[in-house]
Amino acid sequence: MDTELAQLQQCLIDTVQQHLMPLFNTVSRQYKHDGSIVTVADKLVQNILADLLQQKYPHIKLLGEEMPPTQQAELLASNEPIWCLDPIDGTSNFASGMPYFSISLALIENGETTLGLVYDPALDECFTAKKGAGAWLNGQPLKAEVSGLSLDQTLALIDFKRLPKALAQRLVEEKPYGSQRNFGSVALELCWLAAGRAQLYLHGRQQIWDYAAAQLIISEAGAFACTLNNEVVFSRSLMPRSTCAASDENLFAAWRDYLHVPRCDD
Repeated sequence: MDTELAQLQQCLIDTVQQHLMPLFNTVSRQYKHDGSIVTVADKLVQNILADLLQQKYPHIKLLGEEMPPTQQAELLASNEPIWCLDPIDGTSNFASGMPYFSISLALIENGETTLGLVYDPALDECFTAKKGAGAWLNGQPLKAEVSGLSLDQTLALIDFKRLPKALAQRLVEEKPYGSQRNFGSVALELCWLAAGRAQLYLHGRQQIWDYAAAQLIISEAGAFACTLNNEVVFSRSLMPRSTCAASDENLFAAWRDYLHVPRCDD
């Protein structure tokens, strides 16, 4: 891991440990127009990191989850480099005292993510990646391993509530995997897939701040992902994206076949 990424990692860790963790399970919930939860902690971390990044990278603007959609759209419509931040991915967990949430930061340049950081303060684990250079967990190389499992032996991370109803029902009834979990933080679940803690992943509607950093991490770690339409997951837009992913190529092919993801030659 190079010096710049290491410095960003330490900045993220210090900010979270100093300003976010003292508020864990002590803040009240508020509800946004789309029904999602936000707390004063989300806004605090976003503001602090925005200031720190502005000082170090004055030429790069920041897109944060907790800013008006019109401002988000303007930033995404430009061709300029931007930081993309989710100050708390898993806010309902954070507010409820459930220690499964993360902070996700990505650098987007020329239509792709070039740096990605996802920090889990509960376990003090920071997943990072640099485009074309690899992925790391707490500074140590992170490489997805071939599991050797069949589809029905896997542990799958699946968010049912955002899937098409017919697909969600089929998954519940047929149970093509060995076991299923959903923990409530997109970025962290994808990183856990890259670390081999699960083998399959499925989500129907993710926002760019949910997946931008983690998608780079799983790609650089050697895991595989696409949308349910067999498209590249990353899109520089506010349109939600689906993700089906697997920890190795064989499972990815089997998972896509089960989900009826179209092949390139279909």
